[in-house]
Formats: sequence, C-alpha cells, structure tokens
Amino acid sequence: MRLIRRSLEDDKAQDIIVINLKKKANFTDYLVIASGTSQRQVASMAQHLREKLKNVGLANVPIEGSKQNDWVLIDGGDVVINIFRPEIREFYNLEKMWNGELIDSVESGENNIELS
Repeated sequence: MRLIRRSLEDDKAQDIIVINLKKKANFTDYLVIASGTSQRQVASMAQHLREKLKNVGLANVPIEGSKQNDWVLIDGGDVVINIFRPEIREFYNLEKMWNGELIDSVESGENNIELS
C-alpha cells in the first residue's frame, strides 16, 4: 500500500483515500481512490503505478479506462485503484457507494499492506 500511495503522491494525485473492503467485497481487500486534474495526468499516474506494481512482482496488472482517461481502474489484486478526474469522481461517488472503513494514514496499523 505504501508503494501505491507514494506513487500517487509523487505524481501529485489529489484527495487520496483508502477504503477497507475486506468484509464488504469478494473481489478485493482495499479500494484506493484518487483524483488527477486532467486526462493526461490521470493517464500518467496510471501508467507509472502499473510499472511500479509490475516491478514488485505483480505479473498481470490490468488497466481499464485508458482510452478516455476520465476514470482509470488498476487491478492490483488485493488492492483496486481508481483514478478519476474530479468531476467524474464526484458523479460516481464511490466513497459513498462502498461506505467502508476509511484508512487515512499509510503509517498506521492495517495500512501497511503487503502486495502478494
């Protein structure tokens, strides 16, 4: 999780949140949501993060939405990352839809998640 957060922060992502979905979903344990200010920034953040996930051993890192780059989803297995332009994020409002336990700090407790 630190790798994901660090990559997004390095690329100047805005409003990064992590939602614990362990007890709410069977497709992932954590949902990361972040915003980029433009389609170009969203695309760049997604590609950088995908490369970093592959470099730590995730062989297959699918990306959806890379044609429009308004909303890009990166499937990291135990962690699914959604990167939006702000108006698209507001429209879909995944934070409200999933209404899970927010994890604010990568330095505390469960947030030190190992990608496996």
